[in-house]
Formats: sequence, C-alpha cells, structure tokens
Amino acid sequence: MRQFAVHGDSMPNERKLQPRQRQHQQPGREHKMRPRPKTQDETHRASEKLRNKVAIITGGDSGIGRAVAIAFAKEGADVAVVYLEEEKDANETKRLVEEHGRKCLLIAGDVGQEEFCRKAIAKTIKEFAKLDILVNNAAEQHLQESIEKITEEQLERTFRTNIFSFFFMTKAALKHLKKGAAIINTTSVTAYKGNPQLLDYSSTKGAITTFTRSLSQALVDKAIRVHGVAPGPIWTPLIPASFPSKDVETFGSDVPLGRPGQPEEIAPSYVFLASDDSSYMTGQILHPNGGTVVNG
Repeated sequence: MRQFAVHGDSMPNERKLQPRQRQHQQPGREHKMRPRPKTQDETHRASEKLRNKVAIITGGDSGIGRAVAIAFAKEGADVAVVYLEEEKDANETKRLVEEHGRKCLLIAGDVGQEEFCRKAIAKTIKEFAKLDILVNNAAEQHLQESIEKITEEQLERTFRTNIFSFFFMTKAALKHLKKGAAIINTTSVTAYKGNPQLLDYSSTKGAITTFTRSLSQALVDKAIRVHGVAPGPIWTPLIPASFPSKDVETFGSDVPLGRPGQPEEIAPSYVFLASDDSSYMTGQILHPNGGTVVNG
C-alpha cells in the first residue's frame, strides 16, 4: 500500500519534512500523528459520480481508506468502513462521511479471518440492501533488517492481513456484485521496486497486483471491473507505526516530487476506478507515487 525507502543518515536528497515521531502499535493512530494527514480536499466539487452507490472499504478508518470513504461520500455513495480496533479514528471517519449527507456503517474486526469477512459483507447488505464497490485496502507492514528476522508468525500475519483478506472479502462480496460493479485493490510501488527491509510486505503487494490482473479476467464475463492503485510514500498512520522516528522525519524525500503524498491526493484514483469514467478499463493499476516510473 505504501512504500518507504530506508536510508542512511546522510543521503544527499534527504530533507526533514515532518517532526520525528514513533507509534509503538499497529495499526497506527491517525489522531496521534503530527501533522495530521490531509484526507479531504476542500476545493474539490463533486459531480455525483457514485450517486446512490454502496461501497465497503477495508482499513477505512484512517489514511488512504478514510480519504476514499470521504471522497466516495462526496460523490453520493453510502459507505461501510471496516477496521481492526481504532475506534477513535473510525468514529472520526464516520463523522466526516456523514457531513456529506451519506450513511456510514462501522464494522470492527480482523479481515485476516474469513468468517469475519463474511459477516462484514452480510452486515453491509443488511444495512444497505446492496453492494456496488469493494475496496480492499487493509494492510500492515513490519520493518526487518533481513529475511532471517522474519518469523513464521509475522509472515503469516502480514499475508493474512494484506492478501488473504482480499480473497476473503471478494469471495463473500461476489454474489452481491452486479453488472457494472467495481473491485479496487490497494497494492504498492514496492510491488514494482521491492524493498529490502519490507520483504514480506512487498511480497504481498506483488501478490495483490497479480491477483488484480487475474481476477479482472475471471470476472470480465460478469461485467465487474477490477483495478488496483499502487501508491508511493503516503503520509498515513502506517508510517510512524512502522519506522524509526529519524526515518519518519525524512519520509517521502526520496521521490522525484520530493515529498510524501497526502491521502486526499490518492482518493481521486479510487473515485475514477469506481465510477463509469473508467468503463473501458479493467485489470489496470494506477500509480500515484510521487513521480517514480515503474512501467507497469
């Protein structure tokens, strides 16, 4: 979902872009970040591209997920937000969605468990009576110096959250998705560039990219479009929850645009892929990554 290049202490293109900070828990908490991520573009004027649609977004309590939930609401969609345990952040997302006159259903639980994913879809259908858009966005990452440091427990946990959940949510949602529905998967620039200290995370993102392309072919006869978004370094709670404070300070300085992206800058990619604007596309990946060329 997001990529972070860990540098030495004196890389020439490193610049201090945000205060040093560290959160010793995953998922991270958006309300504890300094500065807070920007999740709502106040200048954007919506045009009802998702009028009366229903979307479910995993990892929707903060960061990119929150920005997508708000953008969808501005375009006329009701939203179910799935999150692990971040109650304060989730409730803020709900408030921001409802500010735009749309409904927001909060669903707490572990997307790495298939039974929970079935229940999350069932709750969404019970609340809204239909489902038009599935956004598989939940992710976690754990910095490790070498492959020898990655435990079996960490490996399984990362894969369960980052790719198993995409299978589980899609399986549960599929019988409710009709012609014209959209599935959008959050992958990462690490799927294309790799990252030596995020081996398991990068591997799951590569799997998501291939899952997206394969699923798009599997569902083309049903007229269900499947796409992905591969962000670069985005300022979200995942960053202070994953990296040492000195690296957080210069996070995003290594891309051509010289700064991390804000969640509000990523959300339009999801709106485009969820709406009829992308009606002649399926199986594609968008790359809002700060200017990194990945050719894929």
